[in-house]
Amino acid sequence: MKPAQKSTPWRWALAGAFIGLALSAVVFAPARWLASLVQQSSQGQVLLTDPRGSVWTGSARVTLTGGAGSQEAATLPGRLDWQLTPALTGAGLQLNADCCMQQAWAMRLQPRWNGLRVTLSDAQSQWPAGLLAGLGTPWNTVQPQGDLHLSTRGLELNWAAGRLLLAGAVQLDAMNLSSHLSTLRPMGSYRFSLTGGTPVTLALTTLQGSLQISGSGQWVGGQLRFNGEASAVAEHEAALSNLLNIIGRRNGARSIIKVG
Repeated sequence: MKPAQKSTPWRWALAGAFIGLALSAVVFAPARWLASLVQQSSQGQVLLTDPRGSVWTGSARVTLTGGAGSQEAATLPGRLDWQLTPALTGAGLQLNADCCMQQAWAMRLQPRWNGLRVTLSDAQSQWPAGLLAGLGTPWNTVQPQGDLHLSTRGLELNWAAGRLLLAGAVQLDAMNLSSHLSTLRPMGSYRFSLTGGTPVTLALTTLQGSLQISGSGQWVGGQLRFNGEASAVAEHEAALSNLLNIIGRRNGARSIIKVG
């Protein structure tokens, strides 16, 4: 009995050491672990390059790609900073891109037994349209240039039993867009609106410009269904003809856009 009693303190010490190592690994988890998780979950379309700091507080450069095997890539100017704060009911996440955000995005992550709930504070930001070219087809063909003004209102995403439910609204204003497929610069400015509900609805309208685009659609059962059309004002039809041929099926002077 005596040898067993003498070994007990060593067992407690060893267990304590393992617990300490495990806690240290969690507390000081390097930012590259998060970068690896983002790359895997996005199937290689979102990369956090040059990660610094930890999983909880860090920064990285953001690169968008067309996925595995794609040669297309576009990197956001500046760095993206994050701060992840665990809590008993979930976690808080703040994201701030020094190039494009006037204030940080504040998110609340709440795991549930069959999914995840994410709420986003109302926010506004401005992004370079050229970043989209990194995603590959069709953006690498269009090569858009201009400014993307993004705003959210009451946005909430719920993943439940493999389905995504969305509440709130997202508005994206694409301002002074141009493309290397047309000599006309700019071609126009456009508004894309997404409204949550069942189903999620989408609308595309022209704010101003020689390229006129409109359409509407729904997100149903994880599938996008969208119908729209594009046309050019008479004096700029020749300058926009190549672009109209690519963004949809030509029907006379119009280009018919259909997804799903």
